[in-house]
Amino acid sequence: MPGTRKLGRPTASRMAMLRAMVTFLLENGRIETTVTRAKEVRSLTEKFITVAKEPTLANKRLVYAFVTKEGVSKKLFDEIAPKYAERNGGYTRIIRTSARRGDAAEMAILELI
Repeated sequence: MPGTRKLGRPTASRMAMLRAMVTFLLENGRIETTVTRAKEVRSLTEKFITVAKEPTLANKRLVYAFVTKEGVSKKLFDEIAPKYAERNGGYTRIIRTSARRGDAAEMAILELI
């Protein structure tokens, strides 16, 4: 279930971080972050891609309320969602990489398939 990890932040800060990371992932196609953050961002991203498959007004309002850039929302409905129209989930991939140098946190690359 998305949103169960607290990630060491208060709710408002955590949601702002997740919104920014989802927006950046949809904009660029891949991000590098810690494994736990990648798992949270993956669940939210897949939810919004599934919602965007059916471009109703209600679904557009859901996406526009969460994604921070209007151009990225438009890209989600026009390019990303149609690409995954025949797919029933699993739109992202997590590739684990080496530990971060400063604190040895486990890092990962999250990308759209």
